[in-house]
Amino acid sequence: MITTTNLKKAYRSRGRDIVALDGVDLHVREGEVFGVVGRSGAGKSTLIRCVNLLERPTSGTVTVAGQDLTALHRRGLRAARGRIGMVFQHFNLLSARTVQQNVELPLEILGLRGAQRSRRAGELLELVGLADRAGAYPAQLSGGQKQRVGIARALAGKPRVLLSDEATSALDPQTTRSILHLLRDLNRQLGLTILLITHEMDVIKTVCDSAALMRDGRIVESGTVAELLATPGSELAGALFPIGQVPSGAGRTVIDLTFHGDSTAQPVISHLARSYNVDVSILGAAIETIGGLQVGRMRIALPGAFEDNVVPIGYLREQGLRVDVAEPERARSSVTASAGDPAPAGTPGGPR
Repeated sequence: MITTTNLKKAYRSRGRDIVALDGVDLHVREGEVFGVVGRSGAGKSTLIRCVNLLERPTSGTVTVAGQDLTALHRRGLRAARGRIGMVFQHFNLLSARTVQQNVELPLEILGLRGAQRSRRAGELLELVGLADRAGAYPAQLSGGQKQRVGIARALAGKPRVLLSDEATSALDPQTTRSILHLLRDLNRQLGLTILLITHEMDVIKTVCDSAALMRDGRIVESGTVAELLATPGSELAGALFPIGQVPSGAGRTVIDLTFHGDSTAQPVISHLARSYNVDVSILGAAIETIGGLQVGRMRIALPGAFEDNVVPIGYLREQGLRVDVAEPERARSSVTASAGDPAPAGTPGGPR
């Protein structure tokens, strides 16, 4: 649904070029919620503004619903943007207009008559849970309610794609969760493809099917959340499920385990300890539900060197767990190769 190819954007400042995007290749499938995460200055907001050409890229292409937006002239681009809704961080509501009138604004621009605008705006406010606030003004709304108005306004033109630029970063945690659940509901009810920008890992965990990590204007890792969690050494997986630093110390093998689905409820570690008479130290663990699927990560330590633990590690793999030896580096390489996994680079979830 959304594809960018070798997308570049540079700004001229004080006699030199500032590179905001440096060859971004991104693919968002139809009907999914795709999150782009990264620190401030990574290029996230520039990327999303290039997707609807609010910012025109220096080079590269942007294709939405099979249409190359970078090849369109003004009239064609205006029509294409009508099928792309956008939700902003700071709401951008008109204070002198009521909630109903704010939602009707894009419909006025589209040329709909009064009765049509009113009916459509009422439907949208019902959809976002604000039908009873149609006559209120923005100053009378909470932050979450203002963002719901912003979402309703973004949906006025019946877009196929919704872009969200840090839409929850100004909200408290509880309100953030309610807005994210609303976006997920709209994704399912309307078949919307949603591309959202965030710096919060909780947003990725709560609502996203796929994700990408940006750094210095580049996408360094991308894939479905499930793929990322199964990819050895994935930065995003480690950030989504932090289980602490690898503790130093000789005479033991530190292992990171990833559990999916039914394996999260199985007493695998208990069986390992009894079956192989091995003392297992649990160094950290995390479990979450993503898209209805339980996913867990655990860091354990087994006594002895890697060579002494080949059989226990093999047992863990037989139970359907993702096994990644955290130290030493040579052991990580050995266990990854023995799994028959392709190298992370160039694979879904690996650096691109």
